[in-house]
Amino acid sequence: MTSRAEAPIWRAPRASGALEGPAADEIARITDKVEEGARITPEEGLFLHEHADLGTLGQLADFVRARKHPHDVVTYIVDRNINPTNVCITDCGFCAFYRRPGDKEAYVLPREELFAKIQETVDLGGQQLLMQGGHHPYLTSEWWVRLLSDIKQRWGINAHALSASEVEHLAKLEKRSVRAVLCDLKDAGLGSLPGAGAEILVERVRLIIAPKKTTTDDWLAVHRTAHEVGLRSSATMMFGHVETPAERIEHLERLRTLQDETGGFTAFACWLTQPDGVPEEHLYPKKSTPGVYLRMQALSRIYLDNFDNIQTSYVTQGIKMSQVTLRFGCNDFGGTMLEENVVSAAGCFHLASIERIENVIRRAGFRPMQRNSWYGIVDPRWEGSRAPESREAAATHKAMRRERELVR
Repeated sequence: MTSRAEAPIWRAPRASGALEGPAADEIARITDKVEEGARITPEEGLFLHEHADLGTLGQLADFVRARKHPHDVVTYIVDRNINPTNVCITDCGFCAFYRRPGDKEAYVLPREELFAKIQETVDLGGQQLLMQGGHHPYLTSEWWVRLLSDIKQRWGINAHALSASEVEHLAKLEKRSVRAVLCDLKDAGLGSLPGAGAEILVERVRLIIAPKKTTTDDWLAVHRTAHEVGLRSSATMMFGHVETPAERIEHLERLRTLQDETGGFTAFACWLTQPDGVPEEHLYPKKSTPGVYLRMQALSRIYLDNFDNIQTSYVTQGIKMSQVTLRFGCNDFGGTMLEENVVSAAGCFHLASIERIENVIRRAGFRPMQRNSWYGIVDPRWEGSRAPESREAAATHKAMRRERELVR
């Protein structure tokens, strides 16, 4: 990895060049293709990344968003991010949150503290618990099964828990299959999987920034299996570090291909690397500009034609920037995050109240509506369909239907 001083500088294309320069005809052709509802190729996606100006990308992404969500609704979920432990043995150089086993700041939250956080979330009308920790060397799936069972029996709130890399870690610890682990977790009450740990789904990049974490193929395989056993999941991208523009497009292509196969992803979200205060800060480039973030948000909406929802990341980018993304393809504001620990450990802390989130959505010209983990509307102001209302109702994607047919 290059040092900060050696990091290459990427220059965004000018609007004048995109409209009248040598790339203008190709941009116009791709734009027409998207507006006609046709799928663009990886080569066309990369061409837009490298040659289309930000205004063109934003306008095209907003067009796609409006076509998929014609009612001008922006959803959000009332949730809490609970990290039951910060112990992890994967040593990712971009993570300021984790602690090695035995570190004086390492912790595993006692049940009483976990339950108090959950009760507070339920009392505030919470719909979801986002629960992730790390690759703890001693916490097995049995620990998680007991926790998920307690949550299901006491509160019934959805547990949106355990990234693909954590699930794979549990399977390796126990010398069991990923499928067996996921089935046990699902039976205990797991409702959906978050998309964390994807970073960039290209092995060259992963070997640099997260060599001990799950591989690209294994990350995708965990989500494929989750979809097959009846769980929905989200997908993410953390960019702005050592990846190339072509590798960003490759990441989107891998997700789009799996979604074609299973249909199990509910949404996609991306965010810029938060390099300040991380263990290998000196090796990472400075944080990318808001323009680069908007470029990828818009491109993700344009490219991921089989994803219904694109989520902004106000926790990492700030609430004002996330308001802008609502016109760059995003139709979901994410969670209220009554608590957040991971990106805030890197000095990034942008939590907001429900009232403020709704006000920001309205000022962007949209109607705010509360949703559940599966993107069913739970807001009393909504007069349309509320489906899906549960994990079971959401498990109608292609992978689950195929699994049912195989069982028969």
